[in-house]
Amino acid sequence: MGHRPRSVRRLVLWRHGRTEWNKDGRAQGHADVELDDLGIAQAERAAGFLATYRPAFVWSSDLARARQTAERLASRVGLEVVLDKRLREFDVGARQGLTFAQFKEGFPREYDEWASHPGQEIRLLGAETGPEVAARVVEALQAAAEAVPSGGTGVVVGHGAALRIGLLAFLGLPPTLWGVAYGMSNCAWAVLEESPLGWRLLDYNAQTLPEPLDLPDDPI
Repeated sequence: MGHRPRSVRRLVLWRHGRTEWNKDGRAQGHADVELDDLGIAQAERAAGFLATYRPAFVWSSDLARARQTAERLASRVGLEVVLDKRLREFDVGARQGLTFAQFKEGFPREYDEWASHPGQEIRLLGAETGPEVAARVVEALQAAAEAVPSGGTGVVVGHGAALRIGLLAFLGLPPTLWGVAYGMSNCAWAVLEESPLGWRLLDYNAQTLPEPLDLPDDPI
């Protein structure tokens, strides 16, 4: 199928660095939790890699942990972070601040329903459903994809669960298949690349950049 054209467009989806709540295993949702010291170091390290893409823009969830992560990259490349509420994490309702153990102990029926229906349209304890989150994240990703210039790269900074299902929905996978991908680690990213067949996944849960190979798309 030939080599990648120089005009190829890329979109990088980057999860925020670690917070104290991540460390403790507490559901954050829309809580405005800041990066901890390790999270800041993770963001600085990752920004060094992602800066080599020379991003055309950096968009971010407006929650502190994503915004602070995005600012590490934006400051390196001379850009201003554009905040977008559509990139927020799930609103987890009454689960906010709870560990899985606390959720299971305090709400055993809801925990069992949540665990047995991944990606389904169920609303627990006032939380957003998967399809609701996917709809708003996909809307933001579509806008970001349209904003990437020819030959350029855009970076979108968000949250583990929302980015995962938003990415899969953006690629056309139905909710029944959202379980095929694990969540992204703190400060890991996914890379999407445009092709004649549409946007496709080039890298996932990455924490370094691949060596440029410049090989045909299908070397078989």
